[in-house]
Amino acid sequence: MNRLEALLAFYAEDPQDAFTRFALATEYLKAQNTQKALTFFEDLVRDIPTYVGTYYHLGKLYQSLNRSDDALRTYQQGIKIATEARDLHARAELQDALLSLQGIGFDDE
Repeated sequence: MNRLEALLAFYAEDPQDAFTRFALATEYLKAQNTQKALTFFEDLVRDIPTYVGTYYHLGKLYQSLNRSDDALRTYQQGIKIATEARDLHARAELQDALLSLQGIGFDDE
Protein backbone atom coordinates (compact mmCIF):
# COMPACT_ATOMS: atom_id res chain seq x y z
CA MET A 1 0.00 0.00 0.00
CA ASN A 2 1.46 3.35 -1.01
CA ARG A 3 1.10 6.60 0.93
CA LEU A 4 -1.93 7.81 -1.04
CA GLU A 5 -3.73 4.50 -0.57
CA ALA A 6 -3.00 4.58 3.16
CA LEU A 7 -4.31 8.13 3.46
CA LEU A 8 -7.44 7.23 1.51
CA ALA A 9 -8.02 4.33 3.92
CA PHE A 10 -7.67 6.70 6.90
CA TYR A 11 -10.03 9.12 5.18
CA ALA A 12 -12.61 6.38 4.64
CA GLU A 13 -12.47 5.60 8.38
CA ASP A 14 -12.81 9.24 9.45
CA PRO A 15 -13.59 11.74 6.69
CA GLN A 16 -13.71 14.60 9.21
CA ASP A 17 -10.12 14.20 10.40
CA ALA A 18 -8.42 17.48 9.50
CA PHE A 19 -4.89 16.09 9.43
CA THR A 20 -5.83 13.27 7.05
CA ARG A 21 -7.64 15.67 4.74
CA PHE A 22 -4.65 18.05 4.77
CA ALA A 23 -2.26 15.17 4.10
CA LEU A 24 -4.41 13.99 1.18
CA ALA A 25 -4.41 17.47 -0.32
CA THR A 26 -0.63 17.70 -0.13
CA GLU A 27 -0.21 14.17 -1.48
CA TYR A 28 -2.41 14.99 -4.47
CA LEU A 29 -0.39 18.17 -4.98
CA LYS A 30 2.84 16.16 -5.02
CA ALA A 31 1.27 13.85 -7.61
CA GLN A 32 0.41 16.94 -9.68
CA ASN A 33 -3.30 16.27 -9.34
CA THR A 34 -4.05 19.94 -8.84
CA GLN A 35 -7.83 19.65 -9.02
CA LYS A 36 -8.05 17.00 -6.27
CA ALA A 37 -5.60 18.95 -4.12
CA LEU A 38 -7.63 22.12 -4.61
CA THR A 39 -10.85 20.33 -3.71
CA PHE A 40 -9.41 18.91 -0.49
CA PHE A 41 -7.85 22.24 0.56
CA GLU A 42 -11.01 24.23 -0.21
CA ASP A 43 -13.25 21.71 1.54
CA LEU A 44 -10.97 21.71 4.57
CA VAL A 45 -11.06 25.51 4.85
CA ARG A 46 -14.84 25.44 4.52
CA ASP A 47 -15.45 22.54 6.93
CA ILE A 48 -12.72 23.11 9.53
CA PRO A 49 -11.69 26.77 9.22
CA THR A 50 -9.57 26.63 12.38
CA TYR A 51 -7.04 24.24 10.77
CA VAL A 52 -4.51 27.02 10.29
CA GLY A 53 -1.97 25.17 8.16
CA THR A 54 -4.35 24.93 5.23
CA TYR A 55 -4.40 28.64 4.42
CA TYR A 56 -0.76 28.97 3.41
CA HIS A 57 -0.84 25.95 1.11
CA LEU A 58 -4.20 26.86 -0.42
CA GLY A 59 -2.97 30.40 -1.04
CA LYS A 60 0.18 29.12 -2.74
CA LEU A 61 -1.91 26.76 -4.87
CA TYR A 62 -4.16 29.63 -5.91
CA GLN A 63 -1.06 31.63 -6.84
CA SER A 64 0.24 28.78 -8.99
CA LEU A 65 -3.14 28.74 -10.75
CA ASN A 66 -2.93 32.52 -11.35
CA ARG A 67 -5.85 33.12 -9.00
CA SER A 68 -4.27 36.03 -7.14
CA ASP A 69 -7.53 37.41 -5.75
CA ASP A 70 -8.35 34.03 -4.20
CA ALA A 71 -4.81 33.79 -2.81
CA LEU A 72 -5.11 37.26 -1.31
CA ARG A 73 -8.41 36.44 0.41
CA THR A 74 -7.04 33.11 1.62
CA TYR A 75 -3.94 34.68 3.17
CA GLN A 76 -6.02 37.40 4.82
CA GLN A 77 -8.47 34.86 6.23
CA GLY A 78 -5.59 32.68 7.41
CA ILE A 79 -3.93 35.63 9.17
CA LYS A 80 -7.18 36.28 11.02
CA ILE A 81 -7.56 32.63 12.04
CA ALA A 82 -3.88 32.32 13.05
CA THR A 83 -4.16 35.49 15.14
CA GLU A 84 -7.26 34.16 16.91
CA ALA A 85 -5.44 30.87 17.55
CA ARG A 86 -2.35 32.76 18.74
CA ASP A 87 -0.28 30.80 16.24
CA LEU A 88 2.43 33.39 15.68
CA HIS A 89 4.53 31.21 13.40
CA ALA A 90 1.66 30.52 11.00
CA ARG A 91 0.61 34.17 11.10
CA ALA A 92 4.14 35.29 10.20
CA GLU A 93 4.31 32.83 7.27
CA LEU A 94 0.93 34.00 6.01
CA GLN A 95 1.91 37.66 6.36
CA ASP A 96 5.12 37.03 4.41
CA ALA A 97 3.16 35.24 1.68
CA LEU A 98 0.64 38.09 1.53
CA LEU A 99 3.37 40.74 1.30
CA SER A 100 5.13 38.75 -1.39
CA LEU A 101 1.90 38.43 -3.38
CA GLN A 102 1.42 42.18 -3.10
CA GLY A 103 4.98 42.77 -4.31
CA ILE A 104 6.16 44.04 -0.94
CA GLY A 105 8.33 41.06 -0.02
CA PHE A 106 11.77 41.34 1.50
CA ASP A 107 13.33 38.71 -0.78
CA ASP A 108 15.21 41.36 -2.77
CA GLU A 109 17.39 42.48 0.13
